[in-house]
Amino acid sequence: MSKIIFDSAISLDGFFAGEDRSPSNPMGGVSPKIHGWMFKQKAFWKHIKMEGGTESGKDSELIDAVFARTGAYIMGKRMFEEGEVVWAEDLYEADVYVLTHEKREPWVQKGSTTFYFVNDGIESALEKARQSAKGKDIRIQGGAETIQQFLNAGLVDEFFIHIAPVFLGKGIRLFEGMSPDTYDFEIAEVIPSDRTTHLRYRLKKK
Repeated sequence: MSKIIFDSAISLDGFFAGEDRSPSNPMGGVSPKIHGWMFKQKAFWKHIKMEGGTESGKDSELIDAVFARTGAYIMGKRMFEEGEVVWAEDLYEADVYVLTHEKREPWVQKGSTTFYFVNDGIESALEKARQSAKGKDIRIQGGAETIQQFLNAGLVDEFFIHIAPVFLGKGIRLFEGMSPDTYDFEIAEVIPSDRTTHLRYRLKKK
């Protein structure tokens, strides 16, 4: 049965992205600070269909594992717009559901990636993603507001957080406005690394 998951990096002070995000300034320019560990990994570059990376240890294994378990993706319009101009063809190798008010026909790519544009909310996107995932997990890709919608609705089963050892001081917080009454949390795994700390949580709705 599919789990609803997300896998995100944040700063020590809880920021997921910087301010002034746009297609020309994705993630508000903070990716090198909070995703630096990932950019060193050969697995990351392999999955975005580019050459790069210098390491292939446990951090790379985590990247491979989350791609392997994911059968469909859900993302917000802002994240899609930031990525559309730069993503490689068939980057996700799965169906991707974009939450948006824009009416748009599916974007069918070469390979196995199709972007579908969902205008009627997260429950509709989730139902469609379950059909696509065929028992594999559904990853809420981002951005922060999209992840927050699924958290607040009590729909998330598990998440990975990668905490970078930096303060950003401002930006978009991943867990802004979360209710303390929605979930009980279990720390499922803690994996230290040279550039980040990987934490996996299981969630049970109260």
